[in-house]
Amino acid sequence: MRVVLAEDSLLLREGLVRLLDEAGATVVAAVGDGDALVAAVVEHRPDVAVVDVRMPPTFTDEGLRAALTVRERVPGTAILVLSQYVEESYAADLLGGGGGVGYLLKDRVARLDDLADALRRVVDGGTVLDPEVVSALFARRRRRDPLESLSPREREVLGLMAEGRTNAAIGRALVVGQGAVEKHISSIFGKLGLPPSGDDHRRVMAVLTWLGV
Repeated sequence: MRVVLAEDSLLLREGLVRLLDEAGATVVAAVGDGDALVAAVVEHRPDVAVVDVRMPPTFTDEGLRAALTVRERVPGTAILVLSQYVEESYAADLLGGGGGVGYLLKDRVARLDDLADALRRVVDGGTVLDPEVVSALFARRRRRDPLESLSPREREVLGLMAEGRTNAAIGRALVVGQGAVEKHISSIFGKLGLPPSGDDHRRVMAVLTWLGV
């Protein structure tokens, strides 16, 4: 099994190389950032990329973003994320891209057999998830969508606001009076938790919510 490893800490990288070697894998490249990971995968075409989440330059989610790029550039490459943290951003996108993906917390990979098993499973197209990762992603799904409380007509109004239409133009599109439009917009502001301020500012914030920004 051929592996490309991405880990910014030199000491951890060397330790993981030895651990992967003991797990029966061959590390064909060990790099320290996301760009180098993508380049190494394109060059070596490994069976699996083992990736840390937080790498230079911002130490936030570079590893996950690089993993998504790897899947785009070299489809079929298995990904095993090893991290000290559960980073939700991009994790759902990575996991939603099909099998051959694992996300484990480093503290859990204490036994060599567990690491070897995780590698085999992702290379075979399976999915391996740490229980804490599962809990975090389910919690994210359960979080209330701020748009759920809007009525169908309020969604229509907000959609027209997102198109940049004025209240008068919204009224014409929906064949209602401008007063009715203003009531709908006031209700939208209230349901989205946008406190009284300049109406222009609240319109922008409402539209950003509509766009999921």
